[in-house]
Amino acid sequence: MGWEDELFALFDDLEDQASALYSAERDLEVADRSRAEYQQVTLASRLMASVAQPVTLGVLGVGPVSGTLERVADGWLLLAAGDHDWIVAHGAVTTVAGTSERSVPEVAWSPLTRLGLASALRRIAEAGEPCLLHLRDGGRHDGLLRRVGADFCELATGEDRRTVLVAFSALAAAQSRS
Repeated sequence: MGWEDELFALFDDLEDQASALYSAERDLEVADRSRAEYQQVTLASRLMASVAQPVTLGVLGVGPVSGTLERVADGWLLLAAGDHDWIVAHGAVTTVAGTSERSVPEVAWSPLTRLGLASALRRIAEAGEPCLLHLRDGGRHDGLLRRVGADFCELATGEDRRTVLVAFSALAAAQSRS
C-alpha cells in the first residue's frame, strides 16, 4: 500500500469518526427536542387521540371507571360504560389507562369540543333523564337535573324533589341512570 492509499484510508477513518460523532450528537439533540416538545402535550390531547378506545379512568370521589371514550371537550369527557354514560370533569380525572400513544393538538379539534361541562349537563336536563352526580369528596346526589347555571347545576332529589345546588368545582362526574 502506497502513502496515498494510507492517506486516503486515514481520511476515510476520520470521516467515519466525524460522521459517528455527528450522528450521536444529532440523536441527543432529537431526544432533547422531543422532551421539550412533549411538555406541550396535555392530558386532554392524549385523551382526544384515544376517542373510540376502551379506557379506565381513576376519578376523584368515584374510583376506577371503565368504558369507551366517546367524546373529549373543554373541561369534560364522555365515557360509555355499558348501560350508563359518564360525563367526567377533567379536573376529577386522576389516572387514565388504555390511551393512545399519540396526541391530537387542540388546534385540530372540532369546534364542538369548545362546549363546556355546562352544555353537556344541559343536554341531560333537557332530556329529563335521572342521573347520579358524584362529588369529588365522595358524596353523591341522585335525582333529575332541572337547570344548569354558569358554574353550578340544580338537581331535584328525593320524593319531595328538594333542590340541591351542585357547584361544578365540586362535581367529579355525572352518571346517567336510564
